[in-house]
Amino acid sequence: MDIKEEIKTGKKLLRQSAVEPSGKALIPFAIFVIVYLGCGVILEYQGAEMAFYQFPAPLAAIIGVMAAFVLLTGSFDEKFETFVRGCGDSNILIMCIIYLLAGGFAAVCNASGCLDSTVNLGLTYIPAEYLAAGIFIISGFIATATGTSCGSAAAVGPIAIAVADKAGISLPFIMGCVIGGIMLGDNLSIISDTTIASTRTQGCEMKDKFKLNFWLTLAPAVITVILLIAFGESGAGATSGPYEFDWIKVLPYIAVLVTAVMGVNVFVVLVGGIFLAGAIGLWYGALAPLSFAQAIYKGFLSMSDIFLLSLFTGGLAEMVSRAGGIAFLLDRVQRFIHGKNSAELGISALVSITDIALANNTVAIIINGEVAKGICCTFRVDPRRSAALLSTFSSIFQGLIPYGAQMLIVTSFAAGRVSPLEVIPYAWFIYLLAISAIVSVFIPFSDGFIKKDPWNFETGKPQSKSAL
Repeated sequence: MDIKEEIKTGKKLLRQSAVEPSGKALIPFAIFVIVYLGCGVILEYQGAEMAFYQFPAPLAAIIGVMAAFVLLTGSFDEKFETFVRGCGDSNILIMCIIYLLAGGFAAVCNASGCLDSTVNLGLTYIPAEYLAAGIFIISGFIATATGTSCGSAAAVGPIAIAVADKAGISLPFIMGCVIGGIMLGDNLSIISDTTIASTRTQGCEMKDKFKLNFWLTLAPAVITVILLIAFGESGAGATSGPYEFDWIKVLPYIAVLVTAVMGVNVFVVLVGGIFLAGAIGLWYGALAPLSFAQAIYKGFLSMSDIFLLSLFTGGLAEMVSRAGGIAFLLDRVQRFIHGKNSAELGISALVSITDIALANNTVAIIINGEVAKGICCTFRVDPRRSAALLSTFSSIFQGLIPYGAQMLIVTSFAAGRVSPLEVIPYAWFIYLLAISAIVSVFIPFSDGFIKKDPWNFETGKPQSKSAL
């Protein structure tokens, strides 16, 4: 069957589905978005700090769930059972457990001194004349290793701004380097919530998504470094270190990166990383057995928002899907999709628009995950490719919107001297990444390995694993 026949078959199956498309079913989702976005806009107008993060996203999701119970048809017991089934979906629960472990790993690394040591390692070996390029590279490495762009912004931002002040470099310029680097890492990391959400919603493995994102990211990253060296402001006036670091304290991040790329189960990777970082902290006296346990739990608590949000949106998505909302959205989106390329552009546009509205790339991925999966099945888009697009485009706009957490955190260290709008023009990497991702839709330069092992849509696995 050729691609045109497969597309026709996919549309026919959708029309014949037992779920009748219903625009009304999307109203609870719309209420969730409006409440979350509306509160942010109002608070921003009132001058609140980090306005879009003042109203807890899980509560906005709960309001959407309550609306679903009121507006959707069926008995209360039926709707409650549907909600719980969505919350308890295996992908949602696996995602939530990984969130907890990733939070524990980040917290233990911070408490044991591994994070500070890794940041200082990079700054020690950055030649002053290549300060801008070095800040970009270190920001990318830290975000890739830790899996958190916000945490990386908090770790690298103050140091980068302090060094830039000493070197006489423009603060918006150096902040643009930090923003580009942390969004590179957030998109590439195998333990970031964006990666976890994109791979779990699309049903593919993290190492496969990493390979695709690596090739999408490589050229933009290299070009950015070259541009920063050639045309970026020099930091020749900066004094060199010394910054204290210990190679041993860098080992947890290296171990996590290496084992993850090798394809080791992510639970083993994160648990191993937690205990390795804890052992280092105990050895150096930065941690005691009790404080080690407390650091792990503190990391768990730091992920409580995204944990609850994933549960509630999973339940809400199941209710909306069962009522025909996802089928309705797919039916409308497919009117503008005529093949594989336009399907990939559709997925990219959906997650981009959602992120602009919500200022949260993980939420944008979770909301669009089921829709993207449906588009993949209908138009034979490899889910590994879809996961890469969801992660990439949500990261692109998350790094560019002036009210995003990453931008607000970085600019907050300048004590009001720089506004987010001044930083946006200097986020060179993000613009290059957008170009790379769009080009890849029409010239699939990053898809080599998935072409060798195509996706089997009947088994929901790569062909090599479908035969097992």
